[in-house]
Amino acid sequence: MNNLINILKKIIDIVGNLCSLLMVLMILNVFYDVVLRYFFHDVSIAMQELEWHLFAAMFMFGIGYSLKEDAHVRVDVFYDRFSEKRKAIINLVGSIVFALPFSLLLIYFSVGYAYEAYSIGEGSGDPGGLPHRWIIRSVIPVSSIFLIVCIVHVILTQIQNLASKPTLIEGK
Repeated sequence: MNNLINILKKIIDIVGNLCSLLMVLMILNVFYDVVLRYFFHDVSIAMQELEWHLFAAMFMFGIGYSLKEDAHVRVDVFYDRFSEKRKAIINLVGSIVFALPFSLLLIYFSVGYAYEAYSIGEGSGDPGGLPHRWIIRSVIPVSSIFLIVCIVHVILTQIQNLASKPTLIEGK
């Protein structure tokens, strides 16, 4: 099980690093857009749409990475007071009961959404916008699959935490 956890961790970390790259690209894109707009009095619809697409991809793939890093939003006022065993149980139940079904529903409904954009050759509705809208729409099912990989990592890690012997501090 340790090997599988380590493989999943490496995959998730690679995607997390790609999210960081998307952030840098988005910042450069916004900088370019601002310079173009305020110094040259010109705008690029395609570059503005690219900002949204980069942000959407960074956000969608970042959800799984933040889950793996345990950096997601929750009520820490209560959670911080729990023992490691209780935290593992909460994480396990939350992953299986809430996150996994939500991810599966997201995949189920988004595959057709992305395929429809591909099949009709959907592009931007704005003149000068980006073509191939299916690319950004396909981020939804692909990032949902990635989220399932992250959920599996969390589940295996929490099972491993529950199976390990408690330390003196945890064993109170």
